[in-house]
Amino acid sequence: MNDSPSALQSTVDHPPVTESLSRHDAPSGETSAKYVYFLSDAHLGSWAIPHARTQERRLVRFLGSIKHKAYAIYLLGDMFDFWNEYKYAVPKGFTRFLGKLSELTDMGVEIHFFAGNHDLWTYGYLEEECGLKVHRQPVTVEIYDKVFFLAHGDGLGDPDTKYKMLRRIFHNSLCQRLLCAIHPRWGLWLGMTWAKHSRLKRDEGKELPYQGEDKEILVRFTKEYMKTHTDVDYFMYGHRHIELDLMLSKKTRMMILGDWVWQYTYAVFDGEHMFLENYVEGESVP
Repeated sequence: MNDSPSALQSTVDHPPVTESLSRHDAPSGETSAKYVYFLSDAHLGSWAIPHARTQERRLVRFLGSIKHKAYAIYLLGDMFDFWNEYKYAVPKGFTRFLGKLSELTDMGVEIHFFAGNHDLWTYGYLEEECGLKVHRQPVTVEIYDKVFFLAHGDGLGDPDTKYKMLRRIFHNSLCQRLLCAIHPRWGLWLGMTWAKHSRLKRDEGKELPYQGEDKEILVRFTKEYMKTHTDVDYFMYGHRHIELDLMLSKKTRMMILGDWVWQYTYAVFDGEHMFLENYVEGESVP
């Protein structure tokens, strides 16, 4: 496993990287259908979530229910409340989740992991041990003849100078090295405590409700981005912990995926139609 953060540093204002998902024809029948799933923001392991073990089990059961339906799964950031890899150690826990991800990738399911603002300190373990494809910047992919802009969402169009500075610190290679130089017992404690404090600052640990098109930062960013990128059909984000399904033009649709803390929401694309769904145990998953 590579223990050098400098090789993985991403520039905050770097333009989105364009990647191509292998082209596949749209599903032609129920038995042959291969769906693409999108979800984000489970914040597994959070010290501020009282139902953490139940939450992880629920996520694992969902993944198990789609393992024979999914061609690809996109995890759009903050799946862990804090994740930092050391040369010989990774955070304690998450065995059910990591085991299920490994099972799916062993079956041939593509799983794309987007580093969020809580779990960006990954240096090879998730790729090598679990078979994930890790992305540290927004990407543009083509899926069943549709163009998707995919990102966790933090920092995109955010005017908050304090947060921009904090994000630069998080992504700075020297700061990453200093964090990895701290003994894992204290480094992980520091990260988990910081994440807990961040969540408890919010009312009941939940995000602000939808602020409207004029005030919602990701909506404003998307509208501006659309001016120079007219080919995008779907913009999909995590980060905000709200469910949003917004048509921005006749062609372009934007979604914010909610979370897997309280809402258990996900999007699924069948090659022709996109649905934003809530996972209810016992019910059939599209």
